[in-house]
Amino acid sequence: MQTKADVIYNLPLMDLLWQAQTVHRQNFDPNRIQCAKLLSIKTGGCPEDCAYCAQSARNGSTLGASKLMEVQRVLAEARKAKDAGATRYCMGAAWRSPKERDMPAVIAMIEGVKAMGLETCMTLGMLECDQVVRLKAAGLDYYNHNIDTSESFYPSIITTRSFTDRLETLELVRQAGINVCSGGIIGMGETAEDRVSMLQTLTDLPEPPKSIPINMLMRMADTPLADVTPLDPIEMVRTIATARILAPASYVRLSAGRSEMSDELQAMCFFAGANSIFIGDTLLTADNPDAAKDAQLFQKLGLMAEELA
Repeated sequence: MQTKADVIYNLPLMDLLWQAQTVHRQNFDPNRIQCAKLLSIKTGGCPEDCAYCAQSARNGSTLGASKLMEVQRVLAEARKAKDAGATRYCMGAAWRSPKERDMPAVIAMIEGVKAMGLETCMTLGMLECDQVVRLKAAGLDYYNHNIDTSESFYPSIITTRSFTDRLETLELVRQAGINVCSGGIIGMGETAEDRVSMLQTLTDLPEPPKSIPINMLMRMADTPLADVTPLDPIEMVRTIATARILAPASYVRLSAGRSEMSDELQAMCFFAGANSIFIGDTLLTADNPDAAKDAQLFQKLGLMAEELA
């Protein structure tokens, strides 16, 4: 039985783009892009076996593990991000879940970034109820926890935590009143049906995520997906457009993979409804376009960065 997402995703491309841009204009300024900055506050040594990730200690990666960054260093990086035009600051740690000894520093990071007037976002893995409550009390605006792919393809990518585990964390976050940020990665060898199923799962949640990052796989050396066949770029455009139509009021973030995209492909993704990017020359451990290249692209397309409220 076809779902709504199936029908949308498989529309003729021109019809799909027209619908997506129409929905986008009804909900957002089509020429404004949210700029977020992502910082790895604890890199490498993760006990999970996510096949795409260079930070896993279990999938063949040779990346070393670091300690949790000092709070003042994180806040110094946040100030730089704000000066560079970021309105949301995202902090990610390579953990299965936070340990109690790390929570005070995490809380201090949230409070410090929040005091700068930036939106705060954390991605720390799975959470327990009391941790969610403390993150909310500290002023956390968004919690990122991607479902990564469809439920059926998920075991081909990750075996150390279940798809249900991810959904349970998202529900804890939602019930605590923290905005959910959740999306996935495409180009991991999944089918179009898997991409559709991922989007349908996200938009069938009690509330669609307020922020939906769509990542194009960055093939990282020494990981199981290092040699996977690259994704057809049009599939990225279709995924973005379908997400926009299914979640009209959500930010759809053109996330990892932009460093390998042409200006033309990025322009198509923006037309399809993407209205958020990560700025800065790195995303955790992957490359990202530098500030000069993004400024040139924005000028070429007549786009402007969204400003702080």
